[in-house]
Order: sequence, then C-alpha cells, then structure tokens
Amino acid sequence: MSDIAESWLAQHTGDLIAWRRHLHAHPELARTEFQTTAFVAGVLEAHGLTPKILPGGTGLICDIGPATGPRVALRGDMDALPMQEFTNLPFASTIPGISHACGHDAHTAMVLAAGLALAAADLPVGVRLLFQPAEEVMPGGALDACAAGVMDGVGRIFALHCDPHLEVGRVGIRVGPITSAADTVVLDFESPGGHTSRPHLTTDLIYAMGTVITGLPGMLSRRVDPRTSTVMVWGAINAGQAANAIPRSGRLVGTVRTGNHETWLGMEPLVRDIVAGLLAPTGVDYKLDYRRGVPPVVNDEHSVRIFEEAIRALGPDALADTLQSGGGEDFSWYLEEAPGAMGRLGVWKGEGRRFDLHQADLQIDERALEVGVKVLVNLVLESAR
Repeated sequence: MSDIAESWLAQHTGDLIAWRRHLHAHPELARTEFQTTAFVAGVLEAHGLTPKILPGGTGLICDIGPATGPRVALRGDMDALPMQEFTNLPFASTIPGISHACGHDAHTAMVLAAGLALAAADLPVGVRLLFQPAEEVMPGGALDACAAGVMDGVGRIFALHCDPHLEVGRVGIRVGPITSAADTVVLDFESPGGHTSRPHLTTDLIYAMGTVITGLPGMLSRRVDPRTSTVMVWGAINAGQAANAIPRSGRLVGTVRTGNHETWLGMEPLVRDIVAGLLAPTGVDYKLDYRRGVPPVVNDEHSVRIFEEAIRALGPDALADTLQSGGGEDFSWYLEEAPGAMGRLGVWKGEGRRFDLHQADLQIDERALEVGVKVLVNLVLESAR
C-alpha cells in the first residue's frame, strides 16, 4: 500500500523535514496561526492545489481526488504553546515565549506531505486535508472548524499524534477511548470575613473551601463508576493573607476528566449537586463556573481496523498497543460528526531520555515524519478497500 508514499518520499524527504523545521522555528498561538496558514496554503498552491482558508483566517482545508462519494479526512493541528523553548536546536523557536512543545509542527508537515503524495496519484477515494487551528485551547478549534462545515461530505476521519514514549517506527492504536474529556471547574467564594477567634460570628470561607477541596473529588469517586477513569484534581487555590483574619473571598480552580462519553455528558449537573450539598451547611456564598472542554476521543472499531492495516503495512513490528490518556484532545469533536480514529506516532529515538509532551525541551526524532506520512497515505488507501 505504501508505494505512493515511498515514491514521494524518495524525492521529497528533504522538503518534509524543511517544512517541519520552518514551522517549528515560527510557532503561533491558538487562533493567531496566520503565517502558518499562509505557509501551508502556499505549498499546496505551488503544487497546483486549491486550499480554502477557514472563516477565522487561520486553518484551512484542501480537497483532492474524486469529488463524488464520502471523503476521507486527514487532520493536522497547527498551534503552539505559550512556553519558552529550551532545546538549543538550530531551528528552535524564534518567537520568545512560544514553542511547538506538543509536536503540532510535525503533525502539520506530515499531513501536508501525505496530501501532496496522494495528489500525485490516481486516488480511489476523495480526500480532505484539514489543517486545524487552536487545538491547545478549550473547547478547541475543532468545534469552530465543524461549525464552518469542514466535515460536510466526510465519511471518516483520521489523525496521528506524536508520542515521545513510543519508539520511532511504531504506531499505537486502540479501540474505544484513547483520550479523556477535560472540563474546568472555577469556584468563587464570598464571606463577610472576620476574626479567626470568632468564626461563629461570620462564615468561615477557608473552612468551606477545604470542605470542597476534599469533598468534591471524594464524592465523585463514590457517585461515578470507577471504570470510567474519572478524576477531579485542583490546580489553583487562592484566599487570604493574614493568619488571624477570615478572608472575604477565595477561588478554587481545577479539572474534571473522564474517559466515558456518557459520564461526561452528565458531569456538570452532578458537580453542581455535590458542591451545593457540601456548602449548604457552611453558609458561604459561592458561584460555580463549570466550563465544558472536550469530550473523550473514542476510536471507532472499524476505523481502528483500518488503522491497524495501515500500520501493519510498515512491517511486522510497527503496530503497538497504547493506553488511554488522561489528557484532552479536540479531535473528539470531529467524531461527533463522523466515525474515525486517532493513533499515536512514536517519536522516541530508542535510547536515552524519553521526553513528555508540553515539556520546554521536547525533541522528536525526525525519522518519525516519514513513518507518519506512510501511515496517513495507507489510511486513505485502506479506507477505499
């Protein structure tokens, strides 16, 4: 199946690496990917294709192959993170405080290369290249892309995500949830305040916050099936300054994650019910802002079988198992529109340190780029079988 990719890569591997390095050196944050969008569009246009920029001015799609029948979509995300890079690479970020610490530069370059390889072939099925902005923010640029109609006419969608824990040459895939839903809970508390020697004359805001800090995660562990991999963790706690003064205001911020789609749908009313019950005896006033993020990415079984065949075509040892991640991924929004699957592309060089995503010194083995292009091309061809 990979002859199309092999033939293209034999002549253009240097271009693939150069595109990735250009994107890496010029990162842009969510919804500001104007230069990235222009760069990708320019490469596509230079090869005779007709990309369409999305309504917000960032992100684009490009259709290739037959215009009839449902298309196979390949998605690459484009945005970077608000992090200073510490790799000392010759093509390190040239933008202070912004870097591609999640591999989106590689994702974009691979989808671009796979699209050009496919465009040079006689395809049995139509393909939509989808270059998406704003994956790193909630609820994600995929939601905007869907609203703009990028899934119209798409019958199945695929994506690869860099995995720095998996060796180059291997690709992980699994049926069912591969990421988790990720929502944010913001709780603001108010109290008249007072002296810590007389808590009975006011409402003890710190005590109320402590009740929620321990009580909400604990109650969720009793109200939700543990097999759903649901976890609530606080990330920020702010209140008070003096040891002998009950503060008048405070804030808690945390995340709720779950690997089950149905659990995610019912999570907000459940959190509100638990918080109300915990705080009712304290008398403290509060405001709960529950911010829904993304649902879990739930890989469709048939799409996974297509993925497995696309990976096996690389060799007998290419297919790897992978675990569900607690992280969120807005690729899930596309799966609300059509079946599909996301796989994990090994980018670890096979020896030495294993990096993690969102680390300021993340480095990927660029041999993985060719592997990713081959898998993406194979996914399209296998989908047409």
